[in-house]
Amino acid sequence: MSKAIDDPENPEWTAADFARARPGSELPEELRAFFPKTRGTQKAPTKIPVSIRLSPEVVDHFRATGPGWQSRIDDILKKAAGL
Repeated sequence: MSKAIDDPENPEWTAADFARARPGSELPEELRAFFPKTRGTQKAPTKIPVSIRLSPEVVDHFRATGPGWQSRIDDILKKAAGL
């Protein structure tokens, strides 16, 4: 078991700290602007997470096309399946 690190600039939260905590959505707008936008949870999941093994060449090829590469693989698999 690891030993807790005593950091006076980042003390361990107490039950009272958790009781006072509020979600970031309740922060004033001028403070929320400092936090990155996140997508949030899906309202209706449309895809199923799976684990698949692909050759490094295939992964490198699609990753090189930039963000959304996994969706592009999904699109090609749909076409190959005739969907």
